[in-house]
Order: sequence, then structure tokens, then C-alpha cells
Amino acid sequence: MDLFTTEKVINILPFDGITNNHGVFLTKIEADFYYKNFFETIPWEHDQAIIFGKIITTKRKVAWFGDEEFDYTYSKITKKANIWTNELLALKQIVEKESEETYNSCLLNLYHSGEEGMAYHSDGEKMLKKNGAIASVSLGATRKFSFKHKENNHRVDVILEHGSLLVMKGETQTHWLHRLPPSKKVISPRINLTFRTIQR
Repeated sequence: MDLFTTEKVINILPFDGITNNHGVFLTKIEADFYYKNFFETIPWEHDQAIIFGKIITTKRKVAWFGDEEFDYTYSKITKKANIWTNELLALKQIVEKESEETYNSCLLNLYHSGEEGMAYHSDGEKMLKKNGAIASVSLGATRKFSFKHKENNHRVDVILEHGSLLVMKGETQTHWLHRLPPSKKVISPRINLTFRTIQR
């Protein structure tokens, strides 16, 4: 970096964690290509969770991919990973180069409109690498993404655009919750890919 270059990667958390906002890191052509390919070819399924002993099915759809057909459990539901498609593997390599991290799996989320979101949670499953990086790629509709500190409720909001990258790492999952708040203003779909590392 020379004197005339401005560093674009910013840690948006004020304390107790690292979440780097890389902004838009894909060209529009690349982002459009991946959005169309994933929307049309990924084997999307409605997500499920067990709450108070009952299976709840969400409007949001998900898909799970990885290096191996390993199991991944969250919300008391176990899923088996599909093997990478060529397009997912290509995007993973771009994300690894940009974030300077490596990943062996990816959970994809399809939100059909702003009416679909995600409540506050942290990604603290035991099979995830401790303090490992989770790289979140956004494709499609622009959405707000929120963080809330577990102890003092300090909140941080960030706008995630088409082709953008947000990388959570360090102690972010230990100290912060995050969510995708619903919005009636958003009427188009968004695909979110969260690249992560499963401990084997």
C-alpha cells in the first residue's frame, strides 16, 4: 500500500472481536453470474429447527456444501454436506484470497424477500473451528445486518450490498450476536454464503 492508497477493509466492531467489512469485492458481472447460477442450480431446501421440542420449518431455504459429506448440526437439526460444485469452489478460492483465510465448508441461505430474516444468534457450534473465520458473501438484494454485544447490548449495523464480503473472526462469536432484520421495503431475493471451517 502506498501513500495514495486507502485501505478499504475495516473492522466494524469497536471491541471484543474482529469483523472485517471488505465491501464489494466482486465485479458486477461476477456477482450477477454467481447469483443466477446459485439461484437456479443449488438444491435448496426449507430450513428446519427444533424449538421447544417441535420441528419448525422456515420460509428461508438453505443448502450445505463442503470438502466432504460431513454432518453439521445447528438448531438441533443435522444436515449432510453436498460436495462443492465447480462454481462454489471457484468462489471459495476468490474468498480465500481476499480474506487470507481457508475454509472447508459453506452454508448457503436463500431469502426470497425482506420479509424473511434471521433472529439474533452466534455461530458457536462445537464442530466449528474455535475463533475461526466465517466469510459471509452477499448476492442479490441489499440488506442491513446487525450485531449486538452479549453483555452491554452495544449495536453495530452494516449494509451488505450485491457482491460484498464480511468476515467475522477472532472472539466475535464469543461476545457478539448477529442477525438479518426483516424489511418490508426489500422485495427481491438475497443469497448469502457463509464459508467456514469444520473441525474434523
